[in-house]
Amino acid sequence: MQKIKLLLLCTLTSVYYSCLSPDKGVFLKISGFTQGTTYHITYEYPDTVNLKPQVDSILREFDMSFSLYEPNSLISKINRNEVTSVSSGFVKIFNKSLEVWEGSEGYFDVTVMPLVNAWGFGPGMKSDIERNIIDSLLQYVGMNKVKIENNQVIKENPGVTLDFNAIAQGYSVDVLAEYFDSLSIENYMIEVGGEIITKGLNHEQQLWKIGIDRPDFGNMIPGQQMQVILQIRNRALATSGNYRKFYEEDGVKYSHSINPKTGYPSRNQLLSATVLADDCMTADAWATAFMVMGLEKSKAVLETKKDLEAYLIYGDEVGQYRVYATKGVEPYILKEK
Repeated sequence: MQKIKLLLLCTLTSVYYSCLSPDKGVFLKISGFTQGTTYHITYEYPDTVNLKPQVDSILREFDMSFSLYEPNSLISKINRNEVTSVSSGFVKIFNKSLEVWEGSEGYFDVTVMPLVNAWGFGPGMKSDIERNIIDSLLQYVGMNKVKIENNQVIKENPGVTLDFNAIAQGYSVDVLAEYFDSLSIENYMIEVGGEIITKGLNHEQQLWKIGIDRPDFGNMIPGQQMQVILQIRNRALATSGNYRKFYEEDGVKYSHSINPKTGYPSRNQLLSATVLADDCMTADAWATAFMVMGLEKSKAVLETKKDLEAYLIYGDEVGQYRVYATKGVEPYILKEK
């Protein structure tokens, strides 16, 4: 499930540049391509060391574990039932998926891949949708149909397949953050495909500023129309929405957020979900879950999940934008439309 790309309020280039920090060293910026999208990283380092080669290497290795578009990736082999043994990272992302599946009462489900393909939002061929086709695919959907024991994937049915696209980009951000932490880097902002984690302060010794786009259908340019600007520090943030990843057929818009309970694209008043958490994998998964669950169910979850903050944009009965924000979001808001 492709995520909404957030605007980073800074200039980003494919070649790093530097500027002096008042106290410590040099801020560098690097960017590139990964997972069918882009990444942008800003970090402070005591010397002008370009970490792009190391970052690209980490992301290539990540793709070889979790990319559905890489036929030789670990997840592709798992889905073809060619191997069952998985890495510790695979176990970690699976366990987080299971946690959110349980917490969302099944609305977040990484076994939804057959349905994603059928609706034309995955690497497979789009199907001519009929109720009997959806019913036949639903037999392979449900995280109760797969488990991992002793680093071995055990499926109830060989037709069960895994799709980590709704959580993998967030996890890749966390993996990069762990690498930067290992270098004792105290100030950084890491963004992959719109999923973000920040630490410390930016080069102006201020909080990192992140813009959230207005969820207008056809608003394809990040930053052109913003709903809110948040300023964050030592937090992860992810946004999911349906206004860029959809197609229209016979006058009906079909979003990429598939409801694993019904087998059909989710249709509710929620247009965009931004989630803040301590790690980006958690924020990423819950942002997707909320888009499927809809506004009221999301609000009910947020009342119990005190480790999450959220900024939800929805449409009212007359088509006007409305916002639901948890109380913990208020200190982060720098500017709101």
